[in-house]
Amino acid sequence: MKSAIIITFCMLMVGCQSPSGVPETPEPIPIKVVVVSMFEQGNDTGDNPGEFQLWVERLPLPDSLPFDQGYRQLRINTEKGVLGMVTGIGTAKAAASVMALGMDPRFDLTKAYWLIAGISGIDPEDASTGSAVWAEWVVDGDLSHEIDPREAPEDWTTGYIPLRKTYPYETPVPPDDEGAIYRINPQLVDWAYHLTSEVKLIDNEEITAMRNLYSHHPNAATPPRVLKGDQLAAMTYWHGELLNNWANDWIAYWTQGEGNFVTSAMEDTGSLQSLTFLDNAGLVDLDRVLVLRTGSNFTMQYPGITAAESLAGEKLSGKGYSAFIPSLEAAWLTGSPVVNAIVENWDQYQHQLPN
Repeated sequence: MKSAIIITFCMLMVGCQSPSGVPETPEPIPIKVVVVSMFEQGNDTGDNPGEFQLWVERLPLPDSLPFDQGYRQLRINTEKGVLGMVTGIGTAKAAASVMALGMDPRFDLTKAYWLIAGISGIDPEDASTGSAVWAEWVVDGDLSHEIDPREAPEDWTTGYIPLRKTYPYETPVPPDDEGAIYRINPQLVDWAYHLTSEVKLIDNEEITAMRNLYSHHPNAATPPRVLKGDQLAAMTYWHGELLNNWANDWIAYWTQGEGNFVTSAMEDTGSLQSLTFLDNAGLVDLDRVLVLRTGSNFTMQYPGITAAESLAGEKLSGKGYSAFIPSLEAAWLTGSPVVNAIVENWDQYQHQLPN
């Protein structure tokens, strides 16, 4: 038992030395699940939470590991084989941090499942804030040409143009070899959704008061729930009805009508690009990736106010998002059953995908 503890400690740190004094290369730690968060407000535990803290405290992820090549230290539960990371906000930090982890010789990630879980804006056409959304399609909102819509032809609905096209939504849809669109394994998404579809999410007076303002959007008036829906990932924090229409059209275009915009976030095409490269190198399995986003705020204004007033009210008021804490809870409540199911059935799921 003592020798096992010493070996594990050496693996977690920088390696041990043989009796001859020559450094030994430890065997990489086999990882079953990587939980990917994008931001944390302060410490990993004990203060106002961000996306990471509930995972650290509740799963738990008790041990810290240095990760100087990434954004923030890692956390690990060696008994469960679960590793947790924070990428940093934005596509660039996410891509860099995920690539750094994928190349880290301390870990064997070849059979690991990846759960990317964080908060997002949510389209009131589809659900209320506090809801949890499993994505099948993740579309990039930055890879494009753009002109100011005030200089666009009158019949254009947007100034965003697909790369190498001359007007919005020009067909045929270009072949994607630049990371404009990613499709998550539908079999795995369906499994995760059906496993969690009946999870009871937090509803409270703040969420109810906010969603009641969206009187023209019946789905916004429903209590928080688990659903499937697709994500637009863009570095620009956009907001408002016109851009919400663009998000729906942009995802419909790139998925050729198969996808439906539901959540807006920043990082996930960056993470998926790195995971794609790592899959090409045989270091991870891209078929074992899941993206879960939860609604902390709506992506557009309610009737009677402007987009600017809506943005200021939710983002810049100093009060924070009306569903911020419930959205953090939703990520944990919906994501943790998936993590636990994989760990508990590892004898099966290390060899074949859940179905």
